[in-house]
Amino acid sequence: MGPFLETLIGGLMAGMLYSLIALGFVLIFKASGVFNFAQGAMVLFAALAMARFSEWIPQWTGIESKLVVNVLAFGVAMLIMVALAWCIERLVLGKLVNQEGITLLMATLGITYFIDGFGQTIFGSDIYKIDVGMPKDPLFLFENVFEGGILVGQEDLIATVVAAALVGALALFFQYTSTGRALRAVADDHQAAQSIGIPLKRIWVIVWSVAGFVALVAGIIWGSKLGVQFSLSLVALKALPVVILGGLTSVPGAIIGGLLIGVGEKLSEAYIGPMLGGGIEIWFAYVLALVFLLFRPQGLFGEKIIDRV
Repeated sequence: MGPFLETLIGGLMAGMLYSLIALGFVLIFKASGVFNFAQGAMVLFAALAMARFSEWIPQWTGIESKLVVNVLAFGVAMLIMVALAWCIERLVLGKLVNQEGITLLMATLGITYFIDGFGQTIFGSDIYKIDVGMPKDPLFLFENVFEGGILVGQEDLIATVVAAALVGALALFFQYTSTGRALRAVADDHQAAQSIGIPLKRIWVIVWSVAGFVALVAGIIWGSKLGVQFSLSLVALKALPVVILGGLTSVPGAIIGGLLIGVGEKLSEAYIGPMLGGGIEIWFAYVLALVFLLFRPQGLFGEKIIDRV
C-alpha cells in the first residue's frame, strides 16, 4: 500500500503542475478562441528572465539578500511579460480581430518562434538555474503507518501547493469577477462583446498578462526543478493532452485533466511499465488524449458545439 500511495501522491503533484501550464492555454482560448501554441515559449521566456535578472541585479545594485533579489527579479520578469502581452495585442492580435481561427492559430505559431529567438538573443542560450530557496531534501511521511514511510520531495510539495493556490485563485477570478465574466463574453462572440461596450483590446491585454503571470510561475517551478534551458518549452507539450482531456474552455477541466494525466502516467509506469519494458510515462498522456478525440472531442468539461443549418 505504501508504494502505491507514494506513486499516487507523486502523480497528483506532477498533475497539478501540468494543470498550471494547461491553464495558460485555457485562458487564451477563452478570451480569443484560438489555441495558443506560444504558451511553451512564454514559459521559457519568463523562466529565462527570472534566472538572468537574478544574476544581474546583485551585479548592478550590490544587493546580497537572496530574498530581495528574487523579489526584484520576479517583479522585473512580470513587467516584461506584461509588456510582451501589450506588444502581442498591439502588433498582432489587434490587427486580426474577427479573423478566422486558423489565422489566429498561425499568428501564435509565429509568436512562438519570435519569442524563442528573441529570448536567446537577449538572455543567451546556456543552461541557467533558478534558486528561490525551495528545500530539495525528501520527506518521509506516515512512517508509523507504512514500513519505511512515504517518500515525498519537499520541493515538489511546495510547488504543488503554490500551483494549486494559483489555479484556485484564477478559477475564482473567472467565475466571480466582472473582468472574468467579460473574458467569457469575449470568448463567446467578439462582435457581440464589443457591441455591449466590452473593450476587446483591453481584455486581450489582461488575459495575455494573466497568461504571462501563469507562465512565469510555471517557469520558476520547472526551472528550479530542471534548470532553465531551451528544452523547457517542451514541458508545455505535456499540457496539450491535459486541455484535450479537460476541455479547451474549462478551467476546472484543466485541473481535473492535469490530475488524471499525472496520476495515470505515474501508475501506468510503475505497474504496467515493467511488463512492457518501460517508457509508458512518455506516451500515456497522448494516447489517452487520442482516445478522447475519437469519442469525446470536446473533453470532459468542454462545451459541445452544435451547428444548425
